[in-house]
Amino acid sequence: VFNAKTAELLSHHQVEIQQKFPKEGWVEQDPKEILKSVHECVERTCEKLQQLNIDITNIKAIGVSNQRETTVVWDKTTGEPLYNAIVWLDLRTQSTVERLLKRIPGKNKAFFKFRTGLPLSTYFSAVKLRWLLDNVEEIRQAVDDGRAMFGTIDSWLIWSLTGGKNGGVHCTDVTNASRTMLFNIHSLEWDPELCQFFDIPMEILPKVRSSSEIYGLMVCFLKSGALTGVPISGCLGDQSAALVGQMCFQDGQAKNTYGTGCFLLCNTGQKSVFSEHGLLTTIAYKLGRDKPVCYALEGSVAIAGAVVRWLRDNLGIVKTSQEVEKLAAEAGTSYGCYFVPAFSGLYAPYWEPSARGIICGLTQFTNKNHIAFAALEAVCFQTREILDAINKDCGIPLNQLQVDGGMTNNKVLMQLQSDILCIPVVKPSMPETTALGAAMAAGAAEGVGIWSLNPGDLTAVTCERFEPQINPEESEFRYARWKKAVMKSMGWETSEAPSNGKSE
Repeated sequence: VFNAKTAELLSHHQVEIQQKFPKEGWVEQDPKEILKSVHECVERTCEKLQQLNIDITNIKAIGVSNQRETTVVWDKTTGEPLYNAIVWLDLRTQSTVERLLKRIPGKNKAFFKFRTGLPLSTYFSAVKLRWLLDNVEEIRQAVDDGRAMFGTIDSWLIWSLTGGKNGGVHCTDVTNASRTMLFNIHSLEWDPELCQFFDIPMEILPKVRSSSEIYGLMVCFLKSGALTGVPISGCLGDQSAALVGQMCFQDGQAKNTYGTGCFLLCNTGQKSVFSEHGLLTTIAYKLGRDKPVCYALEGSVAIAGAVVRWLRDNLGIVKTSQEVEKLAAEAGTSYGCYFVPAFSGLYAPYWEPSARGIICGLTQFTNKNHIAFAALEAVCFQTREILDAINKDCGIPLNQLQVDGGMTNNKVLMQLQSDILCIPVVKPSMPETTALGAAMAAGAAEGVGIWSLNPGDLTAVTCERFEPQINPEESEFRYARWKKAVMKSMGWETSEAPSNGKSE
């Protein structure tokens, strides 16, 4: 909960959501658990406000921000999900992508780029939805009976929070729609030809709205009932929300969010710029029904925070994520060891699903501290690759990088990032930038009008700056070695080989 005048964070609560890995490369979440965690967070945040003697009837609007591309299909008559949510970095759709590619002239992954801004990849919702329709009998049946609804997590939450099976609103915003591969980013409508190509029935799709308008009213579940009737009036995919929360409203301003993955967005204003260097063209925001749409160039890295989780949960070399920073600081160098965490292929700028993770340059001297350092360095190198691509596409090199997200609490990582980019890294002292962006969109909506987005009215945020501390030659040397390691990670997986030695 934020103060609309000062943008100050007043109260918050968070809950970690379980990821399920039913098979190699599969990543799922339980949509009901996601909804329950939202209920719990709202409940606890309101309790904390009351402890601060803040009246919760002061809450005037609610914004939603979500992991994009994660795909849910549910039954509108029962309100129940028909399958787990397939998470954005899930790889099960690799064979679906290969099958679809065969239907494209010259097997060109970029065939729909000028309509959608996206390459054909396992990453986007359309191929996940295609997989669900091909593989889950309940979903096929629900589509035939006219009971099925598709959405990304924002749609599932807004529908559930505005009444669900009793009149819930089935909608999404332009930023989330632009990540499905079914949406024309120029006309701002679902594209009948794309729906035909993926063979997706248009009647299951949500209505597309702007990122800042009243979608519906909260039907409350709080014990106190105090949020009943509060408008849900902001909706932005998490990366767009962070761009808004970082106040990157000008052409050429960029932010990098370090979460599970890593996402660098550069605002290109009201013109869509198409990348020659493997970046996505995406909708940055449309802050009101009658406001212009703004676009961004985006570089997506699949594995950032997830590499720390992997060191903790899979290798067990640390017990908590915080310890990785300590180990890396003790080493102070990777001692020539390079880590390419291509656990689910490589995203931007390569779009190479056949890549797999490797750690190379190991010697008898290498220990877990060096590997921890190499893991953090990998996040920074991946960011540098994207920044290089953005600089080439936009022609104006960035002079500083604004950062946010959970991993930015790691000071070793932030310093490394500045060293590897050779430019300052600037971090706001309030890390919940994504939530702030959703709150700004909600508060600025027509009919709410409690948050001004005029640059003059926006509160300046206090920041921490990290300046480069190594010479550029050393930075270039390490970056060149990293690129060599990336080349070694490619072409590892072929779809012909039976996975894990068993045929499917």
